Amino acid sequence: MILVVGATGELGSEICRQLTALGEHIRVLVRHTADPARRDALAQMGAELVYGNLRDRASLDTACIDVTTIISTATTTRSRQSGDSIEITDHEGQISLVEAAKAADVAHFIYLSYSKNIDCGNTPCPLTLAKRAVEQRLRISGITYSILRPSFFMETWLSPAFGFDSLNAKATIYGHGHNPISYIALGNVAEFAVHCLDHPAARNAVLELGGPEPLSPLEVVKLFEALGGRPFATHFVPVEALQAQKVATTDSLSQSLITLMLAQASGDHIDMHGPLKVFPIPLLSVRDYASRIQWR
Repeated sequence: MILVVGATGELGSEICRQLTALGEHIRVLVRHTADPARRDALAQMGAELVYGNLRDRASLDTACIDVTTIISTATTTRSRQSGDSIEITDHEGQISLVEAAKAADVAHFIYLSYSKNIDCGNTPCPLTLAKRAVEQRLRISGITYSILRPSFFMETWLSPAFGFDSLNAKATIYGHGHNPISYIALGNVAEFAVHCLDHPAARNAVLELGGPEPLSPLEVVKLFEALGGRPFATHFVPVEALQAQKVATTDSLSQSLITLMLAQASGDHIDMHGPLKVFPIPLLSVRDYASRIQWR
């Protein structure tokens, strides 16, 4: 039995889709307040739904019964609900899930973190502190772990949510836009998570993940311009402005999102030659991604 936590999110639901396509029996932890359409989609896949959340230890203990592997993608960064925060959910809640897994003798825990480069040159943000604390708790738990550290998701960072509006040919550029980033597709991250289930190289391993080629934000803009046949209007946000915003806010989510924008400005080049020799997964390129979404 595989328990997926965070299954109503984009990454979690894709992992569930891939697992059920392979015939795996999955259980998903969902909240009563989750989007009914997303809950129904999981049930239609054949997932067993267990209600609870990371703030309710008793629900975690119930969810872990007879589970051999946990895959956790849960985070408050995209869909924070009442009572959620990075400190309560991403930090305390995820550690509580590790403790519940240990108590239930779960054999393997696959945890979705993020790139080691996120805070390079910046003060660690609350989300990084949470993720690294969970990683450390996993390392000392005695549970076999696989920690995945993907770079920036194409679907998130090349979307209007972060100022990249391909349909209207507009792009927000953090910093000067010349530093390369190994944008990775959400589906590829899901594939790596699924491969971790039974691959020996994923046991007690930390995997830094990126796409097939590093591209700077300005190179991405040029690529989209070529495919769309029209120029983009670009808006540059200086690093100094982001740093000032980070200092001015006390909200942990805002601090974390600004830190991610600063990381975009700094770049995040992940060398995938080694991982691809072990996990021969065909990686989606930014060009392929752009070709798929440009004219939707």
